[in-house]
Amino acid sequence: MTQKISALLEAAADRALPVVRGIDDGQLDRRTPCAEYDVRALVNHLFQVVVNFRALAAREEADFSQEPDFVTGDWRGRFGAETARLVEAWGVPGAEEGTTGQMGLPARTVGLMVLGDLTVHAWDLARATGAEFAPDPGVVEEVGPGLAALAPQAREMKVFGEPFPVGAGATAFERVLAVTGRDPGWRPAGG
Repeated sequence: MTQKISALLEAAADRALPVVRGIDDGQLDRRTPCAEYDVRALVNHLFQVVVNFRALAAREEADFSQEPDFVTGDWRGRFGAETARLVEAWGVPGAEEGTTGQMGLPARTVGLMVLGDLTVHAWDLARATGAEFAPDPGVVEEVGPGLAALAPQAREMKVFGEPFPVGAGATAFERVLAVTGRDPGWRPAGG
């Protein structure tokens, strides 16, 4: 049986929140596995994703053109509140049905996209800051095939890098990271 996006997002958020809440202000300028983002920029990006994909669940307009600075005040607490709103929005009856967003993608596909972002970017932030992170196995099982299917279009849109080669013994999550263009063994310089 296919799990509801809201249940998967709740599981992913439970794993991501300790990583985000554990980021020290002194770590905000550290490099991440996403070459174009330092920790601050990646936290801002993840906030933007959470806020906009909540809007998409509600069939509202999403604005990815603006890059507001969410890393002010009690941003760690706000991130928890925004992820709770995301989970709630995807739990509304009908949220996974039909299409949503400007590209008219199936709503469940859009839900899997935010699930992938939340999980992969939590790993990015954990690697950059030295935090522990283990994704929820059910999330990995659900998001893996979805991200693999979206990968060619995501690469064309410059959202994913070229696939990173991993061996036959790679875990399911290492394969997810690799399909997005990440080196599952990435560590910060000197780390």
